[in-house]
Amino acid sequence: MKKSRILYLLLFLFVFANADGQGWLKKLGNKVVDKVEKKAEKKTDQAIDKELDNGQKATNKSNGNNKGTKDVSTESSEKGKLESFTQYDFVPGDKIIFFEDFSQDLIGDFPAQWTGNSTGEVKKLNIAPGNWLHMNGKDAVYCYTKKIAFPDNFIFEFDFVPDKDYSRGTMLNIYEDDPARPQEINDDAWPGLHGLKIIIAENEWETIGYKSGSENLTGSSNTNPVIAEKVNHVIIWVQKRRVRIYHQGAKVLDIPTNIHSTTKFNKIVFNGWDRNSHPYITNLKVTTASPDTRSKLLTEGKVISYGIYFDSGKDIVKPESYGSIREIANVLNENPTVRIKVTGHTDSDGDDALNLDLSKRRAANVKQYLIDEFKIDGSRIETDGKGESAPIADNNSAENKAKNRRVEFTKL
Repeated sequence: MKKSRILYLLLFLFVFANADGQGWLKKLGNKVVDKVEKKAEKKTDQAIDKELDNGQKATNKSNGNNKGTKDVSTESSEKGKLESFTQYDFVPGDKIIFFEDFSQDLIGDFPAQWTGNSTGEVKKLNIAPGNWLHMNGKDAVYCYTKKIAFPDNFIFEFDFVPDKDYSRGTMLNIYEDDPARPQEINDDAWPGLHGLKIIIAENEWETIGYKSGSENLTGSSNTNPVIAEKVNHVIIWVQKRRVRIYHQGAKVLDIPTNIHSTTKFNKIVFNGWDRNSHPYITNLKVTTASPDTRSKLLTEGKVISYGIYFDSGKDIVKPESYGSIREIANVLNENPTVRIKVTGHTDSDGDDALNLDLSKRRAANVKQYLIDEFKIDGSRIETDGKGESAPIADNNSAENKAKNRRVEFTKL
């Protein structure tokens, strides 16, 4: 018996054994009795609820529900959420042009390959792994110091956490530097000769294709704006003059003539001028636009994919992978005799044995995704994992490590 119950009982006996029968003692005794009865009723109710829950679990099991007590409406809602990612029709290419995750920078420092006109710090966040650049200067710009060889068709992705005061957002400029006036720190509102300004605001997306002396080419959308104090994965797909933006399982903007035809991008800058917000960024990645998956798999025998996403250290295929895996499924559906092997690869960070196991589990889950979502016969798919043992680049930089984190599809 618990100590509290023993004390209640002793006090109860004392009250009613007291011969003088003082009124305050009687009242206190009544309160004790009432308290004990209420606690007993609460315990009884909890026991009944537990038995009802057990009964419901047994009913679910007898009805063939292998998902335990998972609510059917919740299950349907989750499937519906997954289906919404069918609008993720982009497929990253098989070549990484640029990658930055600030992993080689010290916490508290301004990142080595960037510059700006105000303060900025590499930090850790409690809601996501990795290093993040906190763009915390007032009216500041943050410029990547090197040029990037953007092709005509490319995909630019990054993770973005708006702060709680995020209101007017931030601006990203992808532009062509002016060779006659090269600037390491370019804080112009319209930097370079030509460019694409993307305004990531609290309630909308806005794009402006600009060129000196020419009319601006604009686009806007209020679909799925970024969420404050959450990790937002932003994807920008440029096809010559066409711009698409994807976020939260949807294509939020698609403007066919959003860029002037003579534009050749080679620089990026984030601009917080008059924005009144101080967001965080990391995992900036530029890849070539999607390859001809069918041709590469059938004629070359292998496709390397950087468009299959997992959380760090996890093996669950994220819904953003839909477009990339669908491309493989299309090849298999069009060629019913083709068999493939799915192979997972990691970079060299972490324990060798854990990386090997993780790569095998990721490959197995990609196979299961093909089976579940696209009804591919599992007997046509083998899986393997190489961990960090088969790099395609030295693991000596963030960009090379990103190249090694991949999934390969090989024709058997």
